[in-house]
Amino acid sequence: MFLDPCGLPAVVYSWSVVYILDRKMQKKEISPFATLGLRPWLTKQIQKLGLKTATPIQQNCIPAILAGRDCIGAAKTGSGKTFAFALPILERLSEEPTSHFALVLTPTHELAYQISEQFLVAGQPMGVRVCVVSGGTDQMIESQKLTQRPHIIVAMPGRLADHLSGCNTFSFDNLKYLVVDEADRMLNGDFDESMAIIESCLPKKRQNLFFSATMKDFIKESSIFPIANECFEWSEECEIATVDTLDQRYILCADYDRDMVLIEALRKYREENENANAIIFTNTKKYCQLLCMTLNNMGIDNVCLHGFMRQKERVTALNRFKSNHVRTLIATDVAARGLDIPSVHLVINHRLPRTPREYIHRVGRTARAGRKGLAISILRFPRDLELLGEIETAINTKLTEHPIDQRMVERIFMQVNVTRRESEIHLDNNDFEERAQNYRRKQWILEGKDPDVMEESFRKNQRDKLRELRRQRKERRKEWSEKEEKFTQDERFKTIDVNRFEKRKNSKTGSGNNGTGSSVKQNKILKSDTKSKIKIKRNPRANVKHIKNKIKNN
Repeated sequence: MFLDPCGLPAVVYSWSVVYILDRKMQKKEISPFATLGLRPWLTKQIQKLGLKTATPIQQNCIPAILAGRDCIGAAKTGSGKTFAFALPILERLSEEPTSHFALVLTPTHELAYQISEQFLVAGQPMGVRVCVVSGGTDQMIESQKLTQRPHIIVAMPGRLADHLSGCNTFSFDNLKYLVVDEADRMLNGDFDESMAIIESCLPKKRQNLFFSATMKDFIKESSIFPIANECFEWSEECEIATVDTLDQRYILCADYDRDMVLIEALRKYREENENANAIIFTNTKKYCQLLCMTLNNMGIDNVCLHGFMRQKERVTALNRFKSNHVRTLIATDVAARGLDIPSVHLVINHRLPRTPREYIHRVGRTARAGRKGLAISILRFPRDLELLGEIETAINTKLTEHPIDQRMVERIFMQVNVTRRESEIHLDNNDFEERAQNYRRKQWILEGKDPDVMEESFRKNQRDKLRELRRQRKERRKEWSEKEEKFTQDERFKTIDVNRFEKRKNSKTGSGNNGTGSSVKQNKILKSDTKSKIKIKRNPRANVKHIKNKIKNN
């Protein structure tokens, strides 16, 4: 009999070595998600997706949800919040596969489809069925999908409320989980009417899961979806509200050259990062469309995303951007929440958001999952300095100035002005305002209201809002005159030439080859042509040539 060096039989020795090696291999192969209580089939699927470690919000929230507790989770954008609730729901669904098992409420179409895709990918081995109810498609088709016994329903509150109040073809009696994603947006009062209808159709015994990038007190105190007092609360403890890998900068501009600054900043970034994707955020649907047309006419290929686009158009635009066929996306805040596009390296705030919270969500579209990213905000000097101060206080970070060639901005001033004028004419021809009105009237008809009466009331409210905005603007100017010195005394702004940002005044004198002197003449030409707007609509391109000829002659 052969003996090993320790005196054991060779066969026993070899089997002991194999056993030890096998135990070591098992320890190495244990997934971090398995320690959270997830089954092997789910951890294997997660590994196939390339997720090697669980994020802090997943490590803390998944065990609590599996234990049956209500949960409120808050973490920075790009921290894996969707899988923090999707994985435990799929785990429990595999134990008890029933229809209408979970309902996920979300504020935007794009986020609804993204969440549904993540459920489908993670739950592919068990054949999970997901239904999206977000509007923009035939309501009858959505009703048919709801009657086909889906496991997970991802919905926008308004459209789901329409289904629940208009038909009785499906039931939420089997519902075990209610998820409110982007809870700070969903529970701020804007969706209360629709969510009250939804709540009346849900069973009282269920788990409520609220997730958001920013924690607010009213989330726990929601009267629509009451949450248990002993609920599990977890928020990421960090003094800085944005991720460390995000480089945040600003560019100062005047009221009249914001578009030129944007185009020059984008051009310079493209020179250094040719294949990088960029998202440009602005505040209104109309300006989003106008900016999209202007940049396309300037030779910068882009797609836009806003609330007045049809659902098919929105999906097409987003898919073109995600597939890198187009590298620039111009969007309103409908794209500010939840969208996870890894290829986005640059976010530009063409106009600052109205609140610091929206700023956090916007810049969170880049530098996700540990990647690096750049966020540039274009500020009117000195008018936007107060809002800049509020944002910096909220994120506990000071923005740095982004260098830009001011001579290039002045050089393209004329070209951008004329191109934007052409885009405005085309936008008028596309009857953007009429489309907005038709959208409103359609909503009122669906609600059973008289569209003519509602339109008159809407216009009256708009006039009242305009008067209120003017009043508030005057008050802000008075307040700003008192605060201006405080903000301009910041070390970053002390050496700035204030005269460069003052509003241009019409003057007969004006010279220079940099485009700034002749811009006064161009503005006069553009104003004189406004009266002939009705004639222009038939042939807008001829009018633009006419404008350009006038500029040359002058």
